[in-house]
Amino acid sequence: MSFAAILSASRASGDSPAGLRASLYFAGQTLVEYQARQAAQAGADRIMILVSTITPALSQAVDRLSADGIAVALVRDMVSMVRDAPRDSDVLLVADGAIVAQAHYDGIGAAQGNAMLVTDDSRASAPFERIDAGQRWAGLARISPDLLFGTLDMIGDWDLALTLVRTGVQRGARRVTVPQDDLLEGRVALVESQAQADLVAQAVTAAGSSRAHARGGIEHYLLAPLARIVSPPLMRMQVPALQVRIAAIALGAVALVPIELGWPLTGFCLLLGALLLSEISDRLGDLALRAPLTGWFAFCAPVLVLAAMVFAGSTTLAADLALLLGILMVADRWGRTAAARPWMIFTPGTALLLLILTGFVGMMAQGFRVAILLAIASVGTILLRKRN
Repeated sequence: MSFAAILSASRASGDSPAGLRASLYFAGQTLVEYQARQAAQAGADRIMILVSTITPALSQAVDRLSADGIAVALVRDMVSMVRDAPRDSDVLLVADGAIVAQAHYDGIGAAQGNAMLVTDDSRASAPFERIDAGQRWAGLARISPDLLFGTLDMIGDWDLALTLVRTGVQRGARRVTVPQDDLLEGRVALVESQAQADLVAQAVTAAGSSRAHARGGIEHYLLAPLARIVSPPLMRMQVPALQVRIAAIALGAVALVPIELGWPLTGFCLLLGALLLSEISDRLGDLALRAPLTGWFAFCAPVLVLAAMVFAGSTTLAADLALLLGILMVADRWGRTAAARPWMIFTPGTALLLLILTGFVGMMAQGFRVAILLAIASVGTILLRKRN
């Protein structure tokens, strides 16, 4: 069942009265943008951000979310909320400044009727809003339409999120208790300052994304593990994924120069670095909950690898290898490899490593022949294996 999401974004941050918690930097974007992506990933078909004032940071966040295909709007008052809120589906309510693991978003998003995420009262849960003598609200709640609109009719000047939660408690909403380990390890937190956001981001990025896309060949066994190690520090240094991908393309273009000058091994080593940068860019996107790239921009670095093989081989065999690898590359990124296991997929990175190894022993020509045979075998495996 589809649902909408209401994100609270009006409380000031602890760093400055003029700043908002929602505008704190978190995982490569503003905190409210990260919350919106979590809600969308959990199944929300539209996002309403409840604000007191519209700031440039919030407007830019809405533009980025809209560009990624997420339906989002800023709501400034209860009249607009009554007009825009769905009357035939539940809403997912997210507290101002709450960072909650995606598994809890998915669980509350799949719940039926009124439900809320709670935590037992303890020192670790002190920042959260108390709902009774023994528990506090952990920042997520699923609210039915009758509870939402019944509350909107009598809200007045009260805080919408807290009023909805307290009304839900009075009506016996089902409670889902957060394990204390989630609080202690930062998977559920309420951040009020940039320093707190940075600490929680370390826990989130260290845990990684549960939706990382699959890869085959060397990209799966070598480049992806390296990217998982390198990406969290880069994200904490606020390095954008786009800049890393541009660097990958630039390095790939530079690698063509030594190949044209007759130094193929030097160029191939640089191209392997370009593929690693491309994988790091993908990983940064995963950590920021952005949809994986599937358009032409995602293929720029690998295509440069294929072009380098054609230039280095200078034969029709090298051109045929590049065409086969191009097909496998597209199938790999688009998830069209059926039930083939990663080692069965012969990727550009795998071919590149094979050519580097054979080039070091002076047998690169034989390396091209072996590579095209492995590419043919890989295509046959993908075509002949049954899907799960």
